[in-house]
Amino acid sequence: MANFPLVSVITPFYNTQEYLAQCIESILAQDYPNWNYVLVDNQSTDGSSDIAASFARKYPEKVRVVRTASFLTQVQNYNFALTQISAGSKYCKMCQADDWLFPDCLSKMVNVAEVNAATGIVGAYELAGNDVDLDGLPYPSTSISGRDVCRFYFLKKRYVFGTPTSVLMRSDLVRSRVPFYEEKYAPFEDAHVCFDLLRECGFGFVHQVLTYSRRDNDSILSKIRPFGFLFFSRFALVVAHGKDFLSETEYQACFEDAERQYFSFLARSAVRGTKKGFWDFHRRGLASLGYQLNSRTMAKWVGAELLNYVGNPKRTVEAAMEKWTGKQTLPLSETKTEL
Repeated sequence: MANFPLVSVITPFYNTQEYLAQCIESILAQDYPNWNYVLVDNQSTDGSSDIAASFARKYPEKVRVVRTASFLTQVQNYNFALTQISAGSKYCKMCQADDWLFPDCLSKMVNVAEVNAATGIVGAYELAGNDVDLDGLPYPSTSISGRDVCRFYFLKKRYVFGTPTSVLMRSDLVRSRVPFYEEKYAPFEDAHVCFDLLRECGFGFVHQVLTYSRRDNDSILSKIRPFGFLFFSRFALVVAHGKDFLSETEYQACFEDAERQYFSFLARSAVRGTKKGFWDFHRRGLASLGYQLNSRTMAKWVGAELLNYVGNPKRTVEAAMEKWTGKQTLPLSETKTEL
């Protein structure tokens, strides 16, 4: 690359002193030369503020700390942080406070973005805990239209976007949405933004692991994983965005598949018992899509599930074992989810 367009990196944080220094150091270690970094402190009380301030004092030309005027929800904090990117930046890169970037992350992502002016979002594989995660484009392709990558998800169940840490975005796209994330879609607001933006821009992909996403900490996603959030998330994305990218026939088939998997999961959960907060999570999620979760909605799905147990002794035994051991056993067709 003859020149190096400016990348604004942001890290919103709240009480993440255990991980914050590692996150910041990963930005400082980037081999890409033209970046600046804004740390947004959401009223931290655990020492995170001091960690951020110490790096800002040491690297005043690169690192800046902004403190919110009052405590914000996570989505509100992320939206506020995105308003702090430099006016002269061409690209924006978020790194969540408990994650980090590999040293060549910015350089590899910017290289792909610069090849095609239509590219608005760039992704890559991520290291999620100890596992390489996310689906990629067919190798060696590094560029695809926004419409095609979204159809790739709906029709092939291949998910390439990951988390806010996983992607690089064009700054003009970030500036075009105020607020950038819609809070009603939390905690999947970042996925909804990708589908919205890709109606008008292209997607780039780097066939390397460039980001690390922590899985062993007490995060929002770690709390809802037992709630089967992957089933809900796919259903939500189909409902909210499927018609933007699919024909009516394609959409109907995709909707029926996502609906069946999601509500069958809810019915199994109703039969076996659930953890505290399970139904509140799903009621809120469905309400964001204009659905109401009630006994009438669930009756046919629970009835079908009970009939499945009666007609399938193997599943009846599995359900009994799950209740006894506290571990869920899914059919092979459901052990890999795509979102």
